[in-house]
Amino acid sequence: MIKIISITLFTTLLLFAKAYPQQPYFVDGYHGGIYGHYPMWVTQFMLDKLAKHPEWKLGLEIEPETWDSVQRNTPDAYRGFKRIVTDQRIEFTNPTYAQPYCYNISGESIIRQFSYGIKKMQEHFPEVNYTTYAVEEPCFTSSLPQILNQFGFKYAVLKTPNTCWGGYMRAHGGQLINWIGPDGSSILTVPRYTSEALEKNSTWQTTAWNNALSFLQASTAQGITNPVGMCYQDAGWRNGPWLGHGDHIKNKSVYVTWKEYIEQISAGKTDDNWHLSQEDILVNLMWGSQALQRIAQAVRKSENKIVMTEKVSAMANIDNQYIPAKDRMDDAWRTLMMAQHHDSWIVPYNKLDKEQTWAQAIDRWTDHTNRLSDVIVAEAMESYHDTNHRTDQLGYIRVFNTVGTNRAEVVRVEIPQQYSTMSVGLFNSKNEPVPSVLLQEDEGLFLTFRPAVSGFGYSTYALRTEKQRDNKRQGIRFSAQGDCIIENDRYQFTLDRSKGGTIKSLVLRHAKNKEFANLDTTYRLGEIAGHFYDEQQLYSSKQQEARFTVLQDNDFLKQVKVEGTIASHPFTQIITLEAGQKRIDFDLKIDWEDNVGIGEYKQEHNWTDNRRAYTDDRYKLKIMFPNSLTSPTLYKNAPFDVCESRLENTFFGKWDEIKHNVILNWIDLTEEDNEYGLTVLSDHTTSYVCAPEYPLSLTAQYSGIGLWGVNYGITEALHMKFALVPHTGKWDEANIPLESASWNEPLLAGYHTKVALKDRTFVDTHASGFEISTMQVEGENILLRLFNSTGNHKPQRITLQFPVSRIQEVLLNEQIVQQVPFEQHGDRSMVDITMPRFGIKTLSIQKTDN
Repeated sequence: MIKIISITLFTTLLLFAKAYPQQPYFVDGYHGGIYGHYPMWVTQFMLDKLAKHPEWKLGLEIEPETWDSVQRNTPDAYRGFKRIVTDQRIEFTNPTYAQPYCYNISGESIIRQFSYGIKKMQEHFPEVNYTTYAVEEPCFTSSLPQILNQFGFKYAVLKTPNTCWGGYMRAHGGQLINWIGPDGSSILTVPRYTSEALEKNSTWQTTAWNNALSFLQASTAQGITNPVGMCYQDAGWRNGPWLGHGDHIKNKSVYVTWKEYIEQISAGKTDDNWHLSQEDILVNLMWGSQALQRIAQAVRKSENKIVMTEKVSAMANIDNQYIPAKDRMDDAWRTLMMAQHHDSWIVPYNKLDKEQTWAQAIDRWTDHTNRLSDVIVAEAMESYHDTNHRTDQLGYIRVFNTVGTNRAEVVRVEIPQQYSTMSVGLFNSKNEPVPSVLLQEDEGLFLTFRPAVSGFGYSTYALRTEKQRDNKRQGIRFSAQGDCIIENDRYQFTLDRSKGGTIKSLVLRHAKNKEFANLDTTYRLGEIAGHFYDEQQLYSSKQQEARFTVLQDNDFLKQVKVEGTIASHPFTQIITLEAGQKRIDFDLKIDWEDNVGIGEYKQEHNWTDNRRAYTDDRYKLKIMFPNSLTSPTLYKNAPFDVCESRLENTFFGKWDEIKHNVILNWIDLTEEDNEYGLTVLSDHTTSYVCAPEYPLSLTAQYSGIGLWGVNYGITEALHMKFALVPHTGKWDEANIPLESASWNEPLLAGYHTKVALKDRTFVDTHASGFEISTMQVEGENILLRLFNSTGNHKPQRITLQFPVSRIQEVLLNEQIVQQVPFEQHGDRSMVDITMPRFGIKTLSIQKTDN
């Protein structure tokens, strides 16, 4: 009997060796935090298990703020853990403040997540270094190599084997790859192997989650030397070593940290260069659901507001030595970063604590960020208070431009009600009259005009009791059929009354009267349509007549309100044409009468099924943009990147067929000869639909069962904004990134009683193609971060129009790269910057004392 057992054991071991002759490895660890999931017993639990099982090792992805709570609530465990954090059995792999997905927020936000997260970690563990970026969920974006390099990371991991609910990375390569970012940056990376399949009968795992035999055999067949699996357990799971311990570790795997695996076990280098596209990040959230839409809009608003606040504060610092309170600015960033937490987006209806859900917390967090930003801006404005103003003025309007290039855009400013009975005129700093329109509205008295601001800075205008010419040029008329025809210096377009106010014609006047609308399809430009599954019926805004109301018709604004219905649900859409602007603005609101079901079909509570009702966006309510472009190529922006789409279409209905159909800020169609293009701007991160046989469409509403069986229903009106930019040339020639930046950071105009009547430019990026990602007060210096969105590799000149004594290039971790030479001409400093396309560069600028 003993002999039989011995032979059987020998045979098993022999088969095991033949199945995968290489030694398998495994990275275990924990994911979570005080906001995600981190019970206070976990710290001592890790200490105890590490002491009991010396072979165990941990990769940790724990929210940095967690350690504040651990130190306060379990001080003994905190001190014990603090003593072993540099143990080679522990590696911290994601120090971001709130573990964001990354692909769904701004590039500047990603930088702050790392910056604030690392600083918080240093408060607790100053001796810890960060070498490998590894995460439990798909928290990736294409530009991460550049960001990781500048924070001192050496390695990255693209595996997320046990939490793929919201998506996963495309399988690519073998043991190692060089992940190449859009700017050319490279980081040595462990990919999801080509042989690492999605787990059968699962909608959240790959085969690497537990070093399954199938994973190891497939890895061996691919030629992977020493394959490695991974599982970051949720903090709070009481399993301890995931694959077992001692002599009972599954498939004889060896626990390692990622740093150890890459440096000591893998080859440590590779010739496999992967120019990872944003479309290789295969992710899908509850796009179109009301909860996610509100979250994305709130985050976008706060992202725009806080960066504008930093920029205005920097201007006030240069002019008036204004220093924004660091604790308030940090607090404003903190609440925005919490709203960017991946759980905010994937489980918005989950309870964050006993009193609120994630969605409710996000409302409070972003409101807090916005309030603090408003306070700081008000203080910065107050620093400009000038007691030596002229007494013959009725006040002043100052207009700030937080984008680095010249702008002339329409603004609407509230002025004192007492001026409603006066003949009010507007004059610039050269004492030249500036055309304006004064309108009494329900909310107050408003002055509308089109200021010009040179570069990153401000212009000032004076109000006087001097009559100016009226600006009442008509640009809106109606045809005999009741169609609304709107035209200005750039466009003429027609809204079809009989088809729900959809766009019948859209002509770009300065480009050979190019017609962008396409009436040769079954769809209409601007059509709002979706599948209402309870009635098994497709409804569209074009099925009912529309009503038009002219709101404004003057030299500056042409604005029409369109009212119609989708099924029985009323909608209003305000369409605005602004003088001199490429952009056509749309403000859509649908007043839902009840919680209707919108999507492919009525999903039951079988949310773990591979087939899902909430993935195919053709059936969701969407805004459609059929057009006349010939064989267009699709481009879409991503954080510090622009991606040329390789998708034949965006259609998918299963978890294992996800395609990257995410729009961050804008998406563009450019026809095959690059002569014309059409861009769509969105006020929030969402999804889009597109195929050769199906028009580009923006997702607007889903209603039904979603992830984890939650009912993502309709509880309030849909309200979203978007814009169209018909253009000539390719997206970069048309400078679509500037159009997007200007839409997200509108000119900031306000009425002041006492300021100097002067104009000021601080930074001029000229025609460099550089965006100002941020400009902020950093101690006694000014920090200027530039992003090369459309420029080339040649040196580009930047002008700093304030006295400078030193300029240093610094990395994101504040390490000094080099002294930057500059030419000084009086109060102007000329700097030549060389940066690859999609590169970022940060300058620390020391001002000259005035």
